[in-house]
Amino acid sequence: MAKTEDRWLSVEEICKYLGVSNDTVYKWIDKHSMPTHRMGRLWKFRKEEVDEWVRGGGADHRGSKKGKISHGTASSEKT
Repeated sequence: MAKTEDRWLSVEEICKYLGVSNDTVYKWIDKHSMPTHRMGRLWKFRKEEVDEWVRGGGADHRGSKKGKISHGTASSEKT
């Protein structure tokens, strides 16, 4: 029987999967609405949800997905 990968991933596992630091993941959760599920004190992730979020531009640093508007000032964007 084939093993399914439909399981909850920890912060450490999602960091390794995406190749980013814990700080980056926590920033994405707070400021970019990264798809997570809180289980007690722990954050858990579904790989498929995170993949979809990344493909949809959720990890894009130029704007926030939490209702904050990027005003495009010269100091906040590279040209």
